[in-house]
Amino acid sequence: MMVILGVVGGVVLAGLLARGEAAGADTRAYWAAGRLWISGGDPYHPSGPFMPYVYSPWMLPLFVPWSLMPWDVAWFVWRGATIIGLLWSVHWAYKRRPMTTAILLVLLAFPLAANLDTGNINLPLALLLFGAQFSGPMLSGLLWMIATTAKWVPAVFWPFMSPRGRLWGVIWFSLAVILTALTLPQTLIQLQVLFSFQRPLRVDYLVFIWAIVPWAWRHPEAFRWLMPSTWPGAAQAGAAAARVWHVHWQRSPERTAETLRRVMRARLRTFFGLGA
Repeated sequence: MMVILGVVGGVVLAGLLARGEAAGADTRAYWAAGRLWISGGDPYHPSGPFMPYVYSPWMLPLFVPWSLMPWDVAWFVWRGATIIGLLWSVHWAYKRRPMTTAILLVLLAFPLAANLDTGNINLPLALLLFGAQFSGPMLSGLLWMIATTAKWVPAVFWPFMSPRGRLWGVIWFSLAVILTALTLPQTLIQLQVLFSFQRPLRVDYLVFIWAIVPWAWRHPEAFRWLMPSTWPGAAQAGAAAARVWHVHWQRSPERTAETLRRVMRARLRTFFGLGA
C-alpha cells in the first residue's frame, strides 16, 4: 500500500516539476482579481495574461489579503497550504482504511495533479468540505456555504453534514443569497463571463469525491445498498411498509394523514438537530 501511495506521489510531483513556470494559471486569476478589485479595475474583464475571475462579486474581499503578496510568495503559500491540507487528509484516511484510501488516491491521481498544477480552487474547496466534518456546526455550515457558492458542486454534500451543520448551512446560504441580491448587477456580469468562458472537459472536478471520505469511512454500512444482494430485502421491507400505511389509510384516512405529518415533522427536526 505504501508503494501505491509512493507511486501516486511520484507521478504528481513529476508533473508539477515538469510544468515549472507554466503552473498556477488559475491561482494567478484569483490573485489578479483581488489586486484589480482594490485598485478599481474589473476582475471579470482583466487586461494582461490573466484569466477572468468567475466567482461571486461579494467573495472578492476574501482574496484581497492574500493577493497583496507578491505573486511568487502568493503562489508558494497557495500551493503549500493546499499540499499540507491534502497530506493531512490522506494521513487521516489512511490510518482508518489503508487499502481503500490507496485505491481511491490512485483513481484520483490525475485530477489531484491537475488541480495542484493549475492551482484551481476545486481542491482547496474539497479540503474545506473535508475539514468541515471535524468542525462545529456554525463553522461547518459556513465552510459548506463558501464552497457551494464558489462552485455549486459542493451543494450535494449538504445531507452528509452533521444535523446542526445542515441547519447552519441553510442559514449561511440564506446570507449568501442576500449578498448576491445586493450585488446583482455585478452578479449578472459574473454569470455572463462564466457561461461564455470556454474550458475543456473538467476532470479536475473529480477531486470533490475526496471530500466525502470522512463521512464514508465512518459510515461504511451506508453503501450496502450498492450490493445487489441487499436489493431483494430492501424491496420487501419497502413493500411491507407501504402495505401497512395503505391498510391504516383505508381504516382512517384523517388519522393516518395526521400521523404522517407528525412523523415528517419529527424526522425534519431530527435532520436539523432540533430534537423531538
